[in-house]
Amino acid sequence: MRAGYALGGDHGCIAEARHHAVDFLARARTDHQLAVSERAMDLTQLVVSELVTNARKYAPGPVLMELRITADAVDVTVRDSDPTVPTARTADPGRIGQHGLEIVAAVTEELVIRQESVGKRITARIALADRPDGTPGSQAR
Repeated sequence: MRAGYALGGDHGCIAEARHHAVDFLARARTDHQLAVSERAMDLTQLVVSELVTNARKYAPGPVLMELRITADAVDVTVRDSDPTVPTARTADPGRIGQHGLEIVAAVTEELVIRQESVGKRITARIALADRPDGTPGSQAR
């Protein structure tokens, strides 16, 4: 299951992206009978929000978002026009803002950032189901 979305770069595109993610995962549940935990729904919205916010903030023009279901996860891919590859900053509880990539890295099973011929692509993988102990993910990291 896969869906792509072209988001305008305006203020409303962040909320629009979250709505697309919720609708996509709801269809995975109902149309394909996939087990999608509430945690996966929440984390997907968080990751989408952080990645689209960063794309909107640092890259001019539209943002492309793709959602794809793999065997046991949802991949969130965001493409933008800025070729600068972001890096998570050193933890600093006194810093206000700029924690988005740290948050995404902490809540995903995998985070891949690639420069492309035009801009960059960031893909974050989120487990659909929780482990038996209630933590997110299908396997140990």
